[in-house]
Amino acid sequence: MKKLINKPEDVVREALAGMAAVHADLINVDIEQQIIVRRDAPIKNKVGVISGGGSGHEPMHGGYVGYGMLDAACPGAVFTSPVPDQMLAATRAVNGGAGVLHIVKNYTGDVMNFEMAAELAAAEDIEVVSVVTNDDVAVQDSLYTAGRRGVGVTVLLEKIVGALAETGAPLAQVAELARQVNNQGRSMGMALTSCTVPAAGKPTFELGEDEMEIGIGIHGEPGRRRAKLATAAEITETLTNPIVDDLRLKAGEQVLAMVNGMGGTPLIELYIVFNELERILKGKSISITRSLVGNYITSLEMAGCSITLVRLNDEFVKYWDAPVHTPALRWGR
Repeated sequence: MKKLINKPEDVVREALAGMAAVHADLINVDIEQQIIVRRDAPIKNKVGVISGGGSGHEPMHGGYVGYGMLDAACPGAVFTSPVPDQMLAATRAVNGGAGVLHIVKNYTGDVMNFEMAAELAAAEDIEVVSVVTNDDVAVQDSLYTAGRRGVGVTVLLEKIVGALAETGAPLAQVAELARQVNNQGRSMGMALTSCTVPAAGKPTFELGEDEMEIGIGIHGEPGRRRAKLATAAEITETLTNPIVDDLRLKAGEQVLAMVNGMGGTPLIELYIVFNELERILKGKSISITRSLVGNYITSLEMAGCSITLVRLNDEFVKYWDAPVHTPALRWGR
């Protein structure tokens, strides 16, 4: 194992300390409770928006805490759900009196712990609504889920919903928009290599030199199948067609498209995938009118990519284009 770490057990704590030092103008980091909170939280009469999950997927979620996106994030140990106490602390920290939205990726541990945190918050008279993301079309059930996994749509949803929350919209409206974005988004990923969890010290799985995993999960969970390495054009088609089919996208529709790196794939290759994606969708008369290319929801140093498409409407576009200022995503402000 070759990693820029000190001790495996200190990785998350030391990374949080680094984030706090770099982004002190945007976030406050409570290293003991392991929560990242927007610097100006709580904001009176604004719905608080929080999310969380295992570390190792950076910049998700801590990199999205700030104006126009999340009010707080709860990072667990690497690839391990945060605990209810963290989620409750984050919920308290962002409660400005208008309630709190929990955005939860569909992994059994995340769902269970966020449910417990919501119950504890309710006992303190904090209104909480939870929305679960489940956009991965690759597999129905996986190692960590019942049903589809929550992956790339989570990032796009956090941006769109966070912008609505900035307007002072009520909790019910913010939660409903979150459900709509989740319903209109689908993702699928692939891996060229495995990744190594620091505490494990060895790769999560083995892939041959000429192999790739299609439909990989963000923790290295198995996908649809293992296949021989193919060209970028072939891989992009393999990922895109199931998404288009599942969303029932039709000619003339517009999408927000994200080509996401899994952590170890250079940007030059992600641009090649995006070029292929645009070609494929253009051939179906589907327009990409908003896009994002880069590392936004990763799996440590795994090489590979995922594609996420969200069917757009005027409301989604309005809140996607709205200003955002976080450590990892910022424009218009």
